[in-house]
Amino acid sequence: MITIGLTGGIASGKSTAARYLEERGAVMIDADKLGHEVYEPGTEGFDRVVSVFGDDIVGADGQIDRKVLGGKVFGEGGGGLEQLTDIVWPEIMKLAKLRIAAAAADGKAVAVLEAAVLLEAGWESEVDEVWVVTVEPATAIERATARDGVDAAAIQARIDAQLSNDERAAKADRQFDNSGTEAELIQQLDTVWAELSA
Repeated sequence: MITIGLTGGIASGKSTAARYLEERGAVMIDADKLGHEVYEPGTEGFDRVVSVFGDDIVGADGQIDRKVLGGKVFGEGGGGLEQLTDIVWPEIMKLAKLRIAAAAADGKAVAVLEAAVLLEAGWESEVDEVWVVTVEPATAIERATARDGVDAAAIQARIDAQLSNDERAAKADRQFDNSGTEAELIQQLDTVWAELSA
C-alpha cells in the first residue's frame, strides 16, 4: 500500500484533491477530524491538555471548551500554541497510524493523510509521498473571501502565518498548481493517478 500525505494552504484546493482521491478508492484520513478525537473525554490527549492548561478549560458538559482553551493558548506570553501542538500533533499521528494500518490490513492500495499542518508537524517521514496543492496568494484570498465571506485582511494574515508555496514545494514529491480552473487541477491529478495505478 502507498501512503500519500496531502497538504496545501488555505483555499489551495486541497479538499478538491482529497475528494478526487477518495472517489478513486483511496482511504481518506482527515487530520482535522482526528484532531477532534484527540480532545474527546477519556482519551490521553484530553487528559494531557487539561493537565497542562487547567481544569477550567472543561465545560459543564465535560468537553474541552475550545473558546476557553483558545484564550489560554493565544493569550499573553505566547508559547501556548507550541505547548498545545506538542500534545495534539503526536496524538493525531498515533490515530493516523492506526487508520493507515487498518487500510493496509483491509487490502487497500492507497491511503491519504490529508493535513494542513503535515509539514509543520514533521509528518512527511510517516508517508511514502508528499503531495502539495499550491495556489497564488492573490487567488487564495479571492477564493477564500468568496467562499467564506471573510475579510481579505484576515485571509492574508492566515496566509502569512502558514508556510509559503516555495517552502511547501521544497518538501513535495509532487506539486499541483491550482491557480487555474478545477478541471485543470483534476487533469494534473488524473495524470499522476494513472502513473500510480500503473
